[in-house]
Amino acid sequence: MNNIKITLEDLFNLPGAVIYNPDNYKPVTAVSIDSRNIPKNALFIAIKGKKFNGSKFIKSAIKNGARAIVINKHDFNNARNLDIPIVTVPDTTLTLGSIAGLWRKKLKTKIIAITGSSGKTSTKDILVQLLSEKFSVNKTIGNNNNHIGVPLTILSTGNKHDILIVELGTNHFGEIKYSTEIVQPDFALITNIGNSHLEFFKNRNGVFKEKSALINFTETHKGISFINNDDKILNQYGRNLVNKFTFAFNAKADVKGFISGYNNEGQPEILITYANRSFKLAIPLYGQQNAKNFLAAVTIALKCGLNLKQIKSGAKKLVAADKRLKVRKFRKFMLIDDTYNANPESMKSSFELLNKISAYKQRIAIIGDMFELGKDEINLHKGLFPVIRKNKIDSVFTIGNRMKYLNELLKNSETEAIHFKSRNVLKSFLNKRNFVNTVILVKGSRGMKMEEFVQVIIDREI
Repeated sequence: MNNIKITLEDLFNLPGAVIYNPDNYKPVTAVSIDSRNIPKNALFIAIKGKKFNGSKFIKSAIKNGARAIVINKHDFNNARNLDIPIVTVPDTTLTLGSIAGLWRKKLKTKIIAITGSSGKTSTKDILVQLLSEKFSVNKTIGNNNNHIGVPLTILSTGNKHDILIVELGTNHFGEIKYSTEIVQPDFALITNIGNSHLEFFKNRNGVFKEKSALINFTETHKGISFINNDDKILNQYGRNLVNKFTFAFNAKADVKGFISGYNNEGQPEILITYANRSFKLAIPLYGQQNAKNFLAAVTIALKCGLNLKQIKSGAKKLVAADKRLKVRKFRKFMLIDDTYNANPESMKSSFELLNKISAYKQRIAIIGDMFELGKDEINLHKGLFPVIRKNKIDSVFTIGNRMKYLNELLKNSETEAIHFKSRNVLKSFLNKRNFVNTVILVKGSRGMKMEEFVQVIIDREI
């Protein structure tokens, strides 16, 4: 049973809060923003956004068992005649964060926070699997990593959990700082600094400025920061940190990794050296990027006290996250679903994986636009050309207004290159294409909905 409670005193301390019917209030042990799903003894927060107002659902929340409600002060008329304790606040979204911050202070759970330009979710999922060999672990569900998802993740955690692994996402300045101040992590990891969300962050220095808020907080509060020394920006930054633990494949580090080889399907074998000891692991994931994610997770696991037996046991159970280098093998071909998102670095890693897979004769990439790359977006799409050529991709089928610029370069090369202006035309083409003895990669930014093309290929085999 959860022993964390939000008391009346906690509510009085919320910025701008006014409490009605306080004599009826009893401490709550759960918080919900979904009127359809009210846990026992819960507080309901009526989140108000640009297109949504939870105050319309307070009666439903009460019917489903809410013990008290938090509502925007401008919506108080919707709740004026209710006998239940009512808390009015200037902004219910910010109040959700404040309540999560109060909850965090009552947690004894060790919290690990992860951000980065790519690999956040995969690293989180790998780390959950490893640490579950020894601890009770809670985690961010799916990609619930924004200003609402992070507080909800904190509020889903109780003292029955030894460890919480929370993912922090961002696409605007200030979001990592806001989330970090709620989470107050004991351990912090930035996976890498890449060309992501450049529409808002302008360049890698802007990405670093936003992401580094996590490490700045952790260092100030005497937590431990895990530094990827292969990332030049993070390596330089980490030199001035006191409480750090480093990992790398190529640079000097506390935990060193070496990819000793790949099997014919692109799964790596990794040699890891730490504290004058070495051990080798074959992981059931694909590509160099997952090897990097795995090394980061192992580094944290070692610091958390896992032994080699526990790490090896956890590694055997690893499964790729949905739409993130998720491999499906059919009778005559292999399909790689990497459709969750895309930026230049993750595209490069996926093309390198295609080149590592020798079990199939032909390599095909079906790729869509990369979003939020700012004023350099066209050049960043064109910049995939030498990567495709280096990794010997036989056929590249593109879709999107930005990918047409890459297609123009590919048409003058030995690569089979076709650009599709219509989604339906591409789907029809994929239905007819011969995929015998082929490995197929499908990838693009979230808004391109590239998973639809994955489904077309799957449906052919059903």
